[in-house]
Formats: sequence, structure tokens, C-alpha cells
Amino acid sequence: MASYTYVARDASSGREIRSSMDAADESAAVAALLNRNLLVVSIKEKASRKGKTTGGKVPLTDLLVFTRQLATMIDAGLAMVQSLQALAEQADNKIMRDVIKDVTTRIEGGENFSVALAKHPKVFTKLYTCMVDAGEKGGLLAEILARLATYLENTAKLRKKVKSAMMYPTAVTTIAIIITCFLLVYVVPVFAEIFEGFGGGLPAPTQILLDFSEWMQKSILYIIPAVLVTIYSVLAYINTKGGREAWDRTRIKLPIFGSIAHKICLARFTRTFASLIRSGVPILEVLNITANTCGNVVMEKAIRSASSDIEKGDGISVALGKHPVFPTMIIRMMTAGEQTGKIDVMLERVADFLDEEVDTTLDGLTSLIEPLLILFLGVTIGTIVVCMFLPIFKMSELISQ
Repeated sequence: MASYTYVARDASSGREIRSSMDAADESAAVAALLNRNLLVVSIKEKASRKGKTTGGKVPLTDLLVFTRQLATMIDAGLAMVQSLQALAEQADNKIMRDVIKDVTTRIEGGENFSVALAKHPKVFTKLYTCMVDAGEKGGLLAEILARLATYLENTAKLRKKVKSAMMYPTAVTTIAIIITCFLLVYVVPVFAEIFEGFGGGLPAPTQILLDFSEWMQKSILYIIPAVLVTIYSVLAYINTKGGREAWDRTRIKLPIFGSIAHKICLARFTRTFASLIRSGVPILEVLNITANTCGNVVMEKAIRSASSDIEKGDGISVALGKHPVFPTMIIRMMTAGEQTGKIDVMLERVADFLDEEVDTTLDGLTSLIEPLLILFLGVTIGTIVVCMFLPIFKMSELISQ
């Protein structure tokens, strides 16, 4: 199938349209345009480009803006192609702009919107395309896109809070390690030369620090590569199937941070589940998508196992209740939702509750981390300073020796 650029006029309004489309040949392209009530002014085949890709990843904020604006345009009554052309023109991100143009071309060629989106899996996830497909089939595309935008907003908000909560302690800890290494490698040796002239024995803490400083000077060129190799090895192991499962199993059991990670995964699961159910996606497809997007291998295995039980005839709450990774509160809310026929509403409330709990925990953790980091810095730097000044406090005793 070749790609053609064309200039045409709308037969009803006389408006000039410049765009591109895919077709088997030029005759098929002209026929497709005539079927859409477009009079072809000029048409020519695009030069083929080797290595053309379907686009890369785009920031979540760009996807959010695209979804919200498209929902607003469609709700206002604009045609899909016109809306996409307008969004492509105002897109700042080149990858996003190219993806929107490609989706527009595919729609002009006769493909459904969801099918065109599915050709760009790096930008539009399975969750996104399934919800759009459900919206197209149910005639509720604008409403579904609005729900998707809300879902992406909640996801972006939670991700931003977690990043901001972890940024401060990570930065301070890194700076503390760099300062400590600098003192041990460059500052402490200066004091060591001074203390050698005293001719007496040094206090035990000072001697230990000097010995450690000497070892650091000799080994620093080996320590840094060893640390980098260790970090790389751990990350490489986590990226393997077994390593990812072991890490995810350990991560949700860690004190404080484990609880936050577990609640974030549960909030993602419940919100995704509620959005898909409300959009009319079949339950087995819902479970398959939530398993892929929950962000935890342990939870993913539990969802897939529950999906098999549901396929055999079990209820949703009964199937998920067999796995301890899902708390009793979520199972009871699901049971109530099944009985009342409002499982999406119940899970949406659970997701909101979990998000609030994560916010509260992160706020408390941020408030607690600050004094702990100050204490850590004070103890680390203070210990080095005290060890360096101990010989000065006992200078008279050293001189008499």
C-alpha cells in the first residue's frame, strides 16, 4: 500500500483540504476521496522512507492534553478528521504530531479510530485503544475520551506526587555521600599529616577514621566502578522475569514504602477496572488489560488466575478474594457492587480512597524525612569533625608524651 498526498475541495462547502492517505494505487485513492464527497485537485505519491517507524513514546502530559482537547472537539460536533488535523497543527511534540498525522491518514483511508491508534502502541496503550473501541461501538466516543482524560489526569497527579516526595531525600542523601567521600579523601589526609608530627598515640576514633580514609584513598578508583557495576547488575536482574517477580514481591512488604507501593498498584487496578467496566469492555478483556497495567507481577499473576476462575463461572469478588494481595476492603466493595450492579461506582470510590491514603502517607513521610535527613547529615559530618578534633583536645597530653 502506497502513501499519497493530495489537494482536494469539499463539494458542499468548497473548502480546500490538504492531507495524505494510504491506498493500493492512485485510482483507489481518487475513488476513496470521491466517496467522501471531495473533488481532487492534485494527487501524488509520497517518496518512500526507509526505516520509517510508528513513532516513539510521548510524555503523559502531551497524551493528556491531546485526549482532553479531542474529547471537547468531538463533543462540540466537529468531525474526527478535522479535530485531528487541528490537534496535529498545534502539537509541540514532534513525535506526537507525527503520530496524530499518521492516525488522521489512516482514518481517511477507511480505518476505525481505535484501529489507527493501535498502530502506535508506544503512545496509546491497550487500555486506551480498548476504551476508544468501546466508545466507538457504543456511540459514546466523546464521553469515553473525557473519562480517559480524567484517568490520565489522576495517573499524572499521583506520579508527580510520588516523584516529588522521593526527589528531596534522594538529592540530600546523594549530596551527603559526596561530601563525606570528599572529606575522607581530601580533607582528613591533611589532618593526618599534622597528627604525625605530634609523635604520640592518637585516640581510637581518630585512628579508625584515619585508617578508613587511607583505605578510601587507595580504593576510590575501584569503589566507584564496583558500585556502578553492582547497581547495573541489580537493575539488570530486576529486568528479568524472575528478578522482577522477586522485586515486586519484596517491594510491597517493605516497611512504610511497601504500603505506599501496594496502595498505588491497587489504586491503578481499581481505577482502570472501573473505567473499562463503565465503558462497556467485556469482563475478561478488562481483567487482561488491568493485569498488564497494574504495575506489579504478583498482582498480575493473581488477576490472571482470577480471570481463569471467572471464566469457569466464579464471581469477580470470589475469584479475586482467593488472593491475599487484594485487601478485604476491596473484595467487600466489589461484592456490594456486584449485588447492586454498580461495581464501577464502588471501585471508583475505592480508587479515590486509596489515592487519598497515599497522599496522606506521602505528606507524613515528607514531613518525617526532613528531620531524619538533618539528623543523618549531622551525625555523619559531626562524627568526622569530632574525630578530627579529639587529638587537639588532648594536645597537651600528646606533647608531654
